Amino acid sequence: MTSSLSFLDNGGHMGALMRAHDWDRTPLGNPRTWPQSLRSSLSACLNSPVLGAVLWGPELYMFYNDAYAESLADRHPAALGQPVASVWGSAWHQVAPDFHRAMATGLGFSHNYVELLIERHGQRERTFWNFSGTPIVGEDGTVAGLLNQGQEITEQVRKERETHHLQANLVRAVDERTRDRNRLWELSADIMLRCAFNGLINTVNPAWQDVLGLDERELVGTNLIDHIHPDDVARTADAARLLAQGGTLRRFDNRYRHRNGSYRWISWSIRPDAESIYAVGRDVTAEKEQAEALRAAEDALRQAQKMEAVGQLTGGLAHDFNNLLAGIQGSLDLIAQRVSQGRYGDIQRYVEVGSGAAKRAAALTHRLLAFSRQQTLDPKPTDVNRLVRGLEELVQRTVGPAVQVEAHGADDLWTALVDPSQLENSLLNLCINARDAMPGGGRIRITTANHWLTGEAAETDDLPAGAYLSLSVQDTGTGIAPELIARVFEPFFTTKPVGEGTGLGLSMVYGFARQSGGHVRIYSEAGAGTTVCLYLPRHEGPAEDGDAATGPAAVTQPIRNATVLVVDDEPGVRLLIVDVLAGMGYTVLQAADSAAGLAVLASDAQVDLLVSDIGLPGGMNGRQMAELGLRSRPQLRVLFLTGYDETAVLGNGKLADGMAVMTKPFDIDALAARVAELLAAVGTPPQH
Repeated sequence: MTSSLSFLDNGGHMGALMRAHDWDRTPLGNPRTWPQSLRSSLSACLNSPVLGAVLWGPELYMFYNDAYAESLADRHPAALGQPVASVWGSAWHQVAPDFHRAMATGLGFSHNYVELLIERHGQRERTFWNFSGTPIVGEDGTVAGLLNQGQEITEQVRKERETHHLQANLVRAVDERTRDRNRLWELSADIMLRCAFNGLINTVNPAWQDVLGLDERELVGTNLIDHIHPDDVARTADAARLLAQGGTLRRFDNRYRHRNGSYRWISWSIRPDAESIYAVGRDVTAEKEQAEALRAAEDALRQAQKMEAVGQLTGGLAHDFNNLLAGIQGSLDLIAQRVSQGRYGDIQRYVEVGSGAAKRAAALTHRLLAFSRQQTLDPKPTDVNRLVRGLEELVQRTVGPAVQVEAHGADDLWTALVDPSQLENSLLNLCINARDAMPGGGRIRITTANHWLTGEAAETDDLPAGAYLSLSVQDTGTGIAPELIARVFEPFFTTKPVGEGTGLGLSMVYGFARQSGGHVRIYSEAGAGTTVCLYLPRHEGPAEDGDAATGPAAVTQPIRNATVLVVDDEPGVRLLIVDVLAGMGYTVLQAADSAAGLAVLASDAQVDLLVSDIGLPGGMNGRQMAELGLRSRPQLRVLFLTGYDETAVLGNGKLADGMAVMTKPFDIDALAARVAELLAAVGTPPQH
């Protein structure tokens, strides 16, 4: 036995502590007397990085390394050289049998995940260990002690248990969600399915039985297309292709056949993935039927309102035209009576009465055409400021001295594309209405301005977005009640007493504005006056010179030796036109329909001017007949007569050179002047 203490060298902190320890006062005695088996075991333990202790002798006195010291916490260094039972207390009693068995049998042991309650820092801690016991054989061949090595795995176990608790929670959550979805799948009143992009049904929920009378056995393995209404198959297939290409559908409605043969409307919410289509459908048949019933009711209401408007329109027409026809018929009867009696003195008076009634009838039809947007317009680039200035004096005389008229035009006002005479008529109508709304006098303010209508403002007025100019007439009168505002543009609607207005003034203004590509707005408040504002389309370019002498009045002398072809299916009108033109010295040919008129134009007869109605029997209208005639007679001049719609004459553009149009009924002198004007240019080839 050597007396050296070298076995304690390189033992770290515990080696130094052992070398300094007063072992003589312990049952173990001086280290120089310790057996070699203890020295060797202790040297191996002190130099091991693994937590370890040598438990020596029957009392299992403790020798431990630096790693073991950390696990002892506040029990170190007092534990050095003490029996293990006194160091570990109750925790030792839990593991002691294994250690004693190893001492008795010489068989080592190893345990993992052992839970021990250890007192450290004055507190009982739950700890977990992996540890082993290896017997140390002494010089006499018996077991003299044990090498105890171990690893505290408390933190590892805590993390594992937290992780396990978190998988456990996740599994529980997944299970709960799965159960919830299964319950929703089972209990949902909406039908659910998963199908392939080719329509093959993979799975359905029980709601199919309630909604369509079909169960899972009848559906799974069949194709969805086989259950769809034939009229919906094509667009359903298109929708499936869209989904297969990565597209989306927020809502898709189609019809499915019920077991009883009827069809139900299903509204689908659809979500595809890479392989399948997932869809939830709700039966919306009742909603569809209600919507259809509502549409039918709305259509019926609109039809009823339309018939009410037609009744009001025809009633107003009958009333006004009966009054006018009474004047015309009475005048003609009295003229015939006076002629038969040889009394000619009163004839002129009756002629004037009848003529006046006829002109009022013509004005009435013009207002109706304006309301229906079918009047014949002659739009020109117009300086609206100049038009207002030219009309201001007339307006002032018309409204009387009790009403003050003010006109304020924008300095940079754009040019409007509008029929100036019809605009004058509309302005005069608005000023007369304003005057009638101020029985005690007041002020009329006429203003012009430029406007850009965009977005919602243009959509509200059903107009293309763009540049417009406005012409407004504002009064200080009684205003219009809110419940009447929506009706003021209706034909024959008037708040004036019977006999004081036809109710066509504002409807004519509305129709003129809409036909001109614009709109009318009205702003009014009872007791606070009314403003009516016309919006007219802007013309890119200068206005025409309004002072130039133009029009049929400039030509007053008929052109002799000219031949005129008159085509009109109304014998009375044709007779009047023929007599007027013949009385002016023209050679006049006539035809009652377009076929007869075209035959004359195709003959060798001289024809310098064609005067034709637009609406003709014979297979073509007046415009078509004239165009065919112009192929063989390129210098032919044409005067169209129309009683209703200029679109049959103008189409989408203006008349070509050498053509003109007049609206029935017309003044005889105006007809003569227009004919003379057209014939005066016969020598110059027109530009058709």
